[in-house]
Amino acid sequence: MLERKDQANHSNGPMEIMEDSMSRWERVCLGSHLQWIVFVFLSVPLCLFSASAGQASDRVPLEIVGQDEAPMILIPEGVFPMGVPKAARDGGVDERPNHEVHVDAFYMDKYEITNMRYLQFVTETGHRVPQHPTDPRKGLWKGNMMPESVADLPVINVDWYDADTYCRWAGKRLPTEAEWEKSAKGNNDWRFPWGDVEPTDRHLNFNQAWRGETTLVPVGIYEAGKSPYGIYDVAGNVWEWVADWYDPAYYSKSPRRNPPGPQHGTHKVLRSSGWQGETPQARIFTRIKSDPLDRNHSTGFRCARDVKK
Repeated sequence: MLERKDQANHSNGPMEIMEDSMSRWERVCLGSHLQWIVFVFLSVPLCLFSASAGQASDRVPLEIVGQDEAPMILIPEGVFPMGVPKAARDGGVDERPNHEVHVDAFYMDKYEITNMRYLQFVTETGHRVPQHPTDPRKGLWKGNMMPESVADLPVINVDWYDADTYCRWAGKRLPTEAEWEKSAKGNNDWRFPWGDVEPTDRHLNFNQAWRGETTLVPVGIYEAGKSPYGIYDVAGNVWEWVADWYDPAYYSKSPRRNPPGPQHGTHKVLRSSGWQGETPQARIFTRIKSDPLDRNHSTGFRCARDVKK
């Protein structure tokens, strides 16, 4: 029995020592793995948090509110086809050739500037009120007073310098012609802000005769007529001043990136189309020239702003 015991002790002893040694080794390895797992587990969320924080700091808001409290929509940078669509057979000589233009990101007023916002500008600055220069029947204001009934209608009877002064007061600027067209149609080579479907009363305010304030409609009511970016009334209601001087041949020589318009000129460019416009004028590539001192009852404006970096 003693011999069996000794043999058992002799045979089992080394195994027990080996098992003890392996257990210690496994515990060391397991501890190391656990430490590594804990390290990775803690590190990954920190990395993700850092990346998310970096992305958040670089993210540009899709919509902001300007100093004049007017909502503005982000128009992303990129290339778009400017001018008469390649497949179209209409359009003026000054609206050709169709050419690709790259525009940096910017903000555009979601709506045309209203009488209410213009009243705030006039009140704070003492700027002249928007009156027709020759015929008071073609205005919306009653002398120096703005009737509440026209508060949400686009302001009219403003010349280019009135529009430029307002935008500067609001910490903005007039959009370039290229910026205006991109905000109106996005990257699409089509004829209207909503596509190639002919315009109807669901899309815009047009084909009107002047009958006072009822000729115009409040800004932002035509859901079917807004641009791909959500910019309202880029066709109909009122014509809109842009920053550019007018040159009928500018498209054939303009820079491909951020064209600023000609350096000099005698007329400024109007885009969009007014309440009196017919279907051909409602095309998104329509451009006409106007004396920058002209004030009339079919012209207003909206503003743009650079993206702050």
